[in-house]
Amino acid sequence: MKQMEFTILGQSYVLACPAGGEASLLAAVASVDAEMSAIRDAGKVKARERIAVLAALNLAYRLAERPAADGGDNVQIDTLVARVDAALNGDGHLL
Repeated sequence: MKQMEFTILGQSYVLACPAGGEASLLAAVASVDAEMSAIRDAGKVKARERIAVLAALNLAYRLAERPAADGGDNVQIDTLVARVDAALNGDGHLL
């Protein structure tokens, strides 16, 4: 598994990426960064951890609202939360 470095909300993260998963990871990072930036730019929340929690909840809600062809949304949400937890590493867990 290769490691890639990304910037989310102005902070660098090194994330593990499975072979062939670069495009998906880039899309996920872009979604998280856009969501966190929108929350920060709204000006009501300043703490990075709270912004991350709100962004994760917003993204998880969108996933849950999509029709599930195979019932896999809960797995996707759990995977998303686990990846954000891993990215936060020493900052604590989201949920």
